Amino acid sequence: MTGTTEARPHSIAEYVRAYEEEDRLRGFRCPSCGFVTATWGLACSRCGRPGLEETTLADRGRVAAYTIVHVPGEELLNEAPYAYVVVELEGGGRVTGWIAGVADDGGLAIGAKVHRVTSYKPGVQFARDAGTGAT
Repeated sequence: MTGTTEARPHSIAEYVRAYEEEDRLRGFRCPSCGFVTATWGLACSRCGRPGLEETTLADRGRVAAYTIVHVPGEELLNEAPYAYVVVELEGGGRVTGWIAGVADDGGLAIGAKVHRVTSYKPGVQFARDAGTGAT
């Protein structure tokens, strides 16, 4: 599911455009130590080597952390309450996003399997895989 391209300068705007317009999560892989990150940067945060290679990140992962949002910003006003999540992606990288329809801690669990879904709303939206998520 992942593929790399040659190392080149990149910007935060390109990263955001990748999931908003290209329907993919864009990340970076260190050619030296193999560390994968979704965080934009010019050098590897693990070994310090410059020249990260772009890679497409997996659309699936597990919830590493979350909080329930009851008072959202204007962009997600009609979605509250929802879970703001940190997802550890398959193959590496962590991204933040949100999951609609989570009203309390009983509606989601750390380790729940999730997948990215296409949305017209801002940010990266995930959905719980069938049979997982509730405690």
